[in-house]
Amino acid sequence: MDYAQTLHYLYTQLPMFTRIGSSAYKEDLTNTIELCARLNNPQHEFKSVHIGGTNGKGSTSHMLAAILQTAGYKTGLYTSPHLRDFRERVRINGEMISEQQVIDFVADHQSDFEEIQPSFFEMTVGLAFDIFAKEKVDIAVIEVGLGGRLDSTNIITPLLSVITNIGWDHMNILGDTLQLIAGEKAGIIKHGIPVIIGEHQPDIANVFLRKAAQEEADIIFASDDYESEVLSPKSEVEIAEYLDISINKKDSGLKTLDLRLDLTGSYQLKNIKTVLSAVEELCSQGFVITDEHVQTALRQVKTLTGLHGRWEVLSRNPLTICDTGHNPEGIQEVLKNISSVNYAHLHFVIGMVNDKDISKVLSMLPKDATYYFCKPDIPRGLDAESLKLKAESAGLYGDTYPSVKVAFDAAQKAAQANDLVFVGGSTFVVAEVV
Repeated sequence: MDYAQTLHYLYTQLPMFTRIGSSAYKEDLTNTIELCARLNNPQHEFKSVHIGGTNGKGSTSHMLAAILQTAGYKTGLYTSPHLRDFRERVRINGEMISEQQVIDFVADHQSDFEEIQPSFFEMTVGLAFDIFAKEKVDIAVIEVGLGGRLDSTNIITPLLSVITNIGWDHMNILGDTLQLIAGEKAGIIKHGIPVIIGEHQPDIANVFLRKAAQEEADIIFASDDYESEVLSPKSEVEIAEYLDISINKKDSGLKTLDLRLDLTGSYQLKNIKTVLSAVEELCSQGFVITDEHVQTALRQVKTLTGLHGRWEVLSRNPLTICDTGHNPEGIQEVLKNISSVNYAHLHFVIGMVNDKDISKVLSMLPKDATYYFCKPDIPRGLDAESLKLKAESAGLYGDTYPSVKVAFDAAQKAAQANDLVFVGGSTFVVAEVV
C-alpha cells in the first residue's frame, strides 16, 4: 500500500473514536499490552512525561516539548487528535514522522492488527512508541487520549505524571460526576512517580490526594505554587499574536520570569504554571533546562511543534479567530477571550459532535451573535439542522450551511471590517479551516 492506501486502511479497518465515538473505546489495556509486546515493548526504551486532563493538555504538552527540544534533548511528542495530517500525532523535535514510517509500520504489523483487532488509537500508540524507541529519543511527551486509567498510553512508566484539570467531557465514558471523571484521570498516577496537578479544584482535590497517597507519589498543585499575570493586555485581546506574562513561584524568593508566548488566550495563564512546575520537577531529576531555554522555546511553540487551533488568528480583514475549545470549561475560556476583543458584531461559525453536552454549551453562548451552523465532516458530527433547532431553543439564531467551508466563507463575506468572526464548537470544525 502507498501512504493514501495505508491511511484508508487505518481509517476504515480499525475502530476509530473520531469516526464512530464511544464504541471504539476499549474498556481495558489488553490490546495495547499485546501489541506492544509484539513490538518488543518499546515503551520501556525511552524516558517520558505523561500528560492528561480535560482541558489544556495539548497546549501543555506542546509547550513542554518545545522547552525540552530547545534545551537540547531529542524530544518525542505524541498527541491527538490531528487537525490536518495524521502524522501530526507523532513528532520528533517538532518534525512529523515520514509517510514511509507509517507505511512500513502498518505493512510490518498488519497481520498483528488482524489478530489483535486494536482500535485506531491503540495502533497509533504502538506506532508512536515503536518510532520513539527506534529513533532513540531522550524523552517523549505523551498526551493521554481519553480519560487516563484505561487510556492506551497508560502502559508507560514516566518520570512524571501531569494532570492539567478536570471538567465536563466524555461523561458517557468517564462518569457523570466530576469526582468520577477525576478518578479516571487519576489513573495515570503511578507508584513512586511524582504527579503535578495543574489546577487546585477544591471539590475534587481529595481524589488526587488519596490516589497519590496510595501510590506513595509526591503530589504538587501547580496553581498553589505559581502566580502568573498578563503584562500587556493588548497582546492578547487585540491581535492575538502573542501573550506577555510574568510568572513567579510563591514564597520562594525567586525572581519573576517574564515570558512572551506565541500561544495566546487567557487559559495559557493556567497552563504555563503547569509547564513550569513540570520543568522544575524534571530539573530535580537531572535535566538541564535554563530560564533562557524556557523563554526561547515559549516564543516559538507553534514553529517548534506545529501546534495550531489555540486562539489562532486566521485572517485580519475581518478579524477571524478559531479555537478548539469544545466542552463547557473550554467554551467558558473562549467566551472570556471573545469578550476582550473590540468588535462591532460577532459572527459565530459553529459545528459540534453528537456526543457532547450540546445544550450546556449552547446555553453559554452570546444571544446577540449571528450563527452559521454546520456539520464537521465526520460521522459523529451533529447535523446542521439539528444543531440549529437546539440552538434556537437556547435563543441563538442563524442559518445552516452544507459544510464548514461554506459556513466559514459566508461568515467572512457577511462580516464588516470591524466585526469578529469566530470559528469553533469542535476540534473537527477547526480542523477544516486552519
